[in-house]
Amino acid sequence: MFFSLPVDILLLSIVVAANLILGFLIYYNDQKSATSRLFLLLTSSIAIWSVVNFYSYNAPTKDLILISARLVLFFAVVFATSFFLLIHTFPSRNLLISKKNLLIVIILSSITMLLTLTPLVFENIGEGKDSAVAPPVVGPMIILFAAIVAFYDLGGIFLLFRKISKANNQEKKQFKYLIYGFAIMLISILIFNFIFPTFKKDVSLLQFAGVFTLPFVAFTAYAISKHELLHVKVVTPAILIFVLLTATILEIPLSEQPLIIIFRLGVFLLIFSFGILLIKSVLKEVEQRERLEKLTKELEAANVRLTELDKLKSEFLSFASHQVKTPMSVVKGFAQLIYDGTYGPVSDQVKETAIKIKESADKMIGLVNNLLDLRKIEAGEFFKDLKFEDTDIVAFVNGMVEEFRIPATNKGLELKFESDKPLIKIKIDIQKIRQVIQNLIDNAIKYTDKGQIKVTVTDEGELIHSNILQNVGMNSVVIAIEDTGRGMSKEMQKQAFERFTRDERVKKEIQGTGLGLYIAREIVNAHHGEIWAESNGERQGSIFFVRLRKQ
Repeated sequence: MFFSLPVDILLLSIVVAANLILGFLIYYNDQKSATSRLFLLLTSSIAIWSVVNFYSYNAPTKDLILISARLVLFFAVVFATSFFLLIHTFPSRNLLISKKNLLIVIILSSITMLLTLTPLVFENIGEGKDSAVAPPVVGPMIILFAAIVAFYDLGGIFLLFRKISKANNQEKKQFKYLIYGFAIMLISILIFNFIFPTFKKDVSLLQFAGVFTLPFVAFTAYAISKHELLHVKVVTPAILIFVLLTATILEIPLSEQPLIIIFRLGVFLLIFSFGILLIKSVLKEVEQRERLEKLTKELEAANVRLTELDKLKSEFLSFASHQVKTPMSVVKGFAQLIYDGTYGPVSDQVKETAIKIKESADKMIGLVNNLLDLRKIEAGEFFKDLKFEDTDIVAFVNGMVEEFRIPATNKGLELKFESDKPLIKIKIDIQKIRQVIQNLIDNAIKYTDKGQIKVTVTDEGELIHSNILQNVGMNSVVIAIEDTGRGMSKEMQKQAFERFTRDERVKKEIQGTGLGLYIAREIVNAHHGEIWAESNGERQGSIFFVRLRKQ
């Protein structure tokens, strides 16, 4: 059956399928783009024009030949207008022609299209020689039709050359193939579909009119596949659908029974619809993949930038902290000397002022030390030189409690120390654990307005207060700092050991960086221990626990 298939039907099938697939492929690549929409309008008008051209040659009566011949010119105007607007806009996503000029183009094209359906362009069909199909008899308005079509076609080519002169190297490669395709198509159509029938009275090539559009399809497809024209990347599915459509459409004219024709036409439309959906889905998948790749690259670049900024931040913190710490240490030293009477006797009022200066300097130095410790933790330098020493943790913690007795007494608080054993040996980095216990006792004093603070050291970790730690084992010690202060909400208990976390209720009343508990947690973790907090709620006090292994 294939070898008996008429060549003209085979070529028409290829032309229609190729143009429709190309148009929808570009359209669904970017549906909001004016270029994509005009490309679809152009290829659709080419497909319709090709079918009408074929029918105008094979129509059974003169009346149908005349009607189809007029429709050929009608769709030729649509063809030329869409070509001109496409080139004027290409490759922009927005329609570049002004509203005024667009209105002029639409009015001019509409008038010409209406005229093509009247005897003013084609009056009738002449008599052919030897029963051949005769060419139409042209009317006076054929000149207007020719002028309009020539204006759009030549104007489009001119605009395309102008765009090439201003394009970059990649765009020039893309535009070059468009010029090849458009030029071959327009010149062939002009010669064989207008000049020959009108002036040579030769209509023998009308049935092959659609074939002359194939160079445009071929060069455009090549520019898409090789040079990413309009960034269209889905070519393989389009080729598959093109082959299926061509094979299906070929069956329609070979069918003799009406039901078979309807059935095969339905199969063609079904495959066409399926093909469009397939192209849409593949394009969507490609778009999502490209977005993911772009997002990945952006995240990688952002991550690099954040790393650089984090490094700059750490360096700035280190520099700024050192610049603040040195003068504050000097201020503290002079205040101490004044208070001690090194510079001679001073009044009690001056002593009181000096001790306030010293306390403020101590607070500032503590804040600076926290910032420096944070930078070292982030840089991985804080725990490089841990020095574990055998230490009597009972005496160690008791001594620190004594250091805070005066500040606690000055605030009217009772500070107590208890231990279930007189001596408990444990290996710790003395300076780092000192920093942890100091921070916890200092916080207890800060956040307790009245009542007491109780510091407990318990061997084996058997604490009746703890709901979390029921039995920590024989090789651990638990230090508990319990106060009757402001307490904590459940949410705050979870966040207390995070960086820069402070209770919103006391930010204005009590100074701090929100780093002390975070640094304490890092220190305890470096000792392979645990630190946590418990509270029955706000205004019901808090207990901070530190569990340290003995070995």
